[in-house]
Amino acid sequence: MRHRDARHRLTQKPAHARMLKRNLVTSLLLYESVRTTRNRAKAVQPIVDRLVVIAKKKQPHQAIRAINRVITDKNASRKLMEVLRDRYNGRSSGFTRIVPAGARTGDGARLVDMELIGAQKRADTQQKVSTVKQKEAVPTKQAPSGAKKTATKKATPSSKASA
Repeated sequence: MRHRDARHRLTQKPAHARMLKRNLVTSLLLYESVRTTRNRAKAVQPIVDRLVVIAKKKQPHQAIRAINRVITDKNASRKLMEVLRDRYNGRSSGFTRIVPAGARTGDGARLVDMELIGAQKRADTQQKVSTVKQKEAVPTKQAPSGAKKTATKKATPSSKASA
């Protein structure tokens, strides 16, 4: 029965699940977008939202202590306090978005892209898109229609044997 079972639980052992969630939260804060399974994203989403609220509402020294209990990288903590705190200043909740991304080929798990609201697209993906557009825009050189192709004869083993 489901009696008041409101949390999303992961199927790993408790210590492993705790570290997996901490690492996912850290990666999401650093890179602002993470591809993971739907269940993991649902388990991590409230943690990220809670950390942003802590960064916004508490005094900086108290917020840093509370954040560092969860975050595993000091750069993620610094980014949360300096960048994300100001970005979400006028927003009360809903700091993350979960976008379906299909199924994993190996086991068919439902994949999602979990991203922070208002995140900039990553520079490398934008760069790939712009290079593809440039390649499509450049016309290919074609020989004039009146030009003749010159064919070169290659020596065959039978012609060498007869000579």
